[in-house]
Amino acid sequence: MLPDHYESTLYLPFNHHSLKGNFEFQTPDADTGAAGVWLILHGGRLLLDGETGCLPLVLPSEATNAPLYIGLWQGSPCRVLTLSRSLPCPVGLICVDLLAEQPQLSITMLSLAMLGRQMVRWGQNSQYCSSCAAVMDYLPGEWGRQCSGCGRQHYPHIHPCIIVLIKRGNELLLTRKANWVAGRYGLVAGFVEPGECLEETVVREVMEETAIAVKNIRYVGSQSWPFPSQIMTGFVADYAGGEIQVETKELEDARWFSRDELPLLPARRSIARFLLDHHL
Repeated sequence: MLPDHYESTLYLPFNHHSLKGNFEFQTPDADTGAAGVWLILHGGRLLLDGETGCLPLVLPSEATNAPLYIGLWQGSPCRVLTLSRSLPCPVGLICVDLLAEQPQLSITMLSLAMLGRQMVRWGQNSQYCSSCAAVMDYLPGEWGRQCSGCGRQHYPHIHPCIIVLIKRGNELLLTRKANWVAGRYGLVAGFVEPGECLEETVVREVMEETAIAVKNIRYVGSQSWPFPSQIMTGFVADYAGGEIQVETKELEDARWFSRDELPLLPARRSIARFLLDHHL
C-alpha cells in the first residue's frame, strides 16, 4: 500500500508530511480526556479494528499500562498504548506488522504508528533523571520533561546519521550487514560523532567501513527514521581512490556493482532506496 516512487525525501514515510491533514501533533498536557481513538502497539505490530481496519475506539481489556496522548487523529484524541509481546492479539482486533518490508498500511497510518512508538519509547527511557535519578515530569506545552529533584530538563533524543550513495563511473558501492535478508545490499551509513559536520561523517564512515576515499559530497535530503530515533541525512558522493577493505565488525561484505546488475536493494520506504532510485 506504500508508494513505489517518491518525488522528494519530504514525502518519504515517517516524515511529518505523511501525516499532513490527518494528524495534529500535540503534547501530553493537551489531553482533554475526551473519547478518541487508540494507537495500540503490540511489540512491532499495530492493532486495528477487525471490522473497519481503523484505529479502535474501545480499549481492549488486556490493556493495563498508562496511555500516552500524542495529538488529534482526524479530529479525535489519539492515545498510544503498548501491550506485552507475550499476550495474544485481543479478540476483535487484527495485528499488522510495522516492520514488514511492505506493511499492509497506508503511508499515513504507518507514519503515525511509528511516531507513537518513538514517543512511547522516549517516555519509557526518560522516567528518571540521568543526573540525580529523581522522577521526571512532562513540561507543559512541549515534548520535554523536567526533573522533580534537580530541575534539569530533558528532550526527546534524536540521533543524527548519514547515509551515502557512492558512484564510480557506471558502478555503485554497496554494502551488506550480516543480519540482513539474504542477498540484500545497501549504502554506507553511520552516526555523527561529536565535533563532526555531516560531510566529515560521510568521509570518515566510508573510509572506516570500506577504506574508500570520496569527493564531491552532495546533500540530497533527509528522513525521520524511528528505528528507534534517528534522522537520516542522505548524500551522493564520487569515488576518489582506494581499494575496498571491509570492516568486518560493521559489515559482512562491500563491493562495486554495475548499475545494470544490482542485487536485492533496500525497501522503498527508506531513504537508502530513494537515493538509489533517483541517482541510477
